Amino acid sequence: MDAPGSTDAGVLVPLYLDKSDLHAVFTRRRDDLRRHAGEISFPGGRQDFPDEDLRVTALREAEEEIGLPREDVELVGALSPTGTFVTGYRIHPFVGVIRRGHAWTLQPDEVDEVLELSLRALVEGYANKRLLRRGVPIKTPTYTVGDNFVWGATARIVEELLERLRAVL
Repeated sequence: MDAPGSTDAGVLVPLYLDKSDLHAVFTRRRDDLRRHAGEISFPGGRQDFPDEDLRVTALREAEEEIGLPREDVELVGALSPTGTFVTGYRIHPFVGVIRRGHAWTLQPDEVDEVLELSLRALVEGYANKRLLRRGVPIKTPTYTVGDNFVWGATARIVEELLERLRAVL
């Protein structure tokens, strides 16, 4: 499976069960970053070297960005690669199960906060919207939970995740 983009990146989609409700862990990126400033995303990033396994990339980046030890993650699958249109990333999402109640340690140069959003709340907050980004109109799925607005590549990843989990939500 392929997606547009010239730079590969791996992201972790951490999930945990709280009672009967699945939650996903996201990050809100700092507002002063050069790329994707202030956006909600999954922890992840670029490979450290060209042949690095993207699963390793996703786990390493989650550990660096939010203090999630890789040994605390059980990888259970992957979602389709997703491209970013403006920055040219080809994002490879890996789904991992974690325990509930993790104490997060934020990487202060990148991450403003960690968000733990219920998948049910994401489903309820769905809308397909037309947004204007850098003067370019885009139509994208969006998810609004409280003051949290998920759009773009992250929303496309969430959309596939929710589709695959539809039977259990």
